[in-house]
Amino acid sequence: MKHVKNHFEEEAEEFDQLIQTIIPFYEDMVSALVLSLPFHPKEQIKILDLGCGTGNISQKIKEKFPNARITCVDLAENMIKMAKTKLSPYDDIEYIRADFRELEFQEEYEAVVSSLALHHLSPEEQRSFYRRIIGFLKGGGVFYNADNILGSTPYLNQVYMDKWVEFMLQYRSREEVEEIWLPKHREEDFPSPLHHHIQWMKEAGFTDVDVVWKYYMFGVYGGKK
Repeated sequence: MKHVKNHFEEEAEEFDQLIQTIIPFYEDMVSALVLSLPFHPKEQIKILDLGCGTGNISQKIKEKFPNARITCVDLAENMIKMAKTKLSPYDDIEYIRADFRELEFQEEYEAVVSSLALHHLSPEEQRSFYRRIIGFLKGGGVFYNADNILGSTPYLNQVYMDKWVEFMLQYRSREEVEEIWLPKHREEDFPSPLHHHIQWMKEAGFTDVDVVWKYYMFGVYGGKK
């Protein structure tokens, strides 16, 4: 996680522009996550945003749920700074710089959301993550995640990788893709198959687990406590 933290500290200021050229249909993925939150727009809810980055998910949540109180958590101080700037119109957002593996909350939130963070953990840490997160939720609360995932077979994983590279080459040079983004993916990312995530969520006690959006190696999925 130290390597992950370092590169996010470095990339914070250009993250919003960069993410559009690295993650296919990033805005659609974010929208799918926010649309999955089963609340009335005027409802007063508490939401925990894990790996908040520059605040994109929280911003979209506030636009749809203006009465939501959000706790934003990120490992990188520079990401927190960018999130504070982006979310400065709101006075009901709390910011915590921390490794979310070390957080301790007790049934405080109606929803927990995360994006492009969980795949940095080992598969066993990902599995245990769900057992901890369900304890952060009130009864009937939901967790939704937008993340990098694996396919069910080596062939599909190669298809996923080819489609990802094809997308990046529309915006980035082949040299940059091959010398920066693919090595970072190999060194820092530990995605698991989507069906593992669904199984792990069910094992942790989540119900109504579903996949709400997917584009090859990126997906949005979640469930209810």
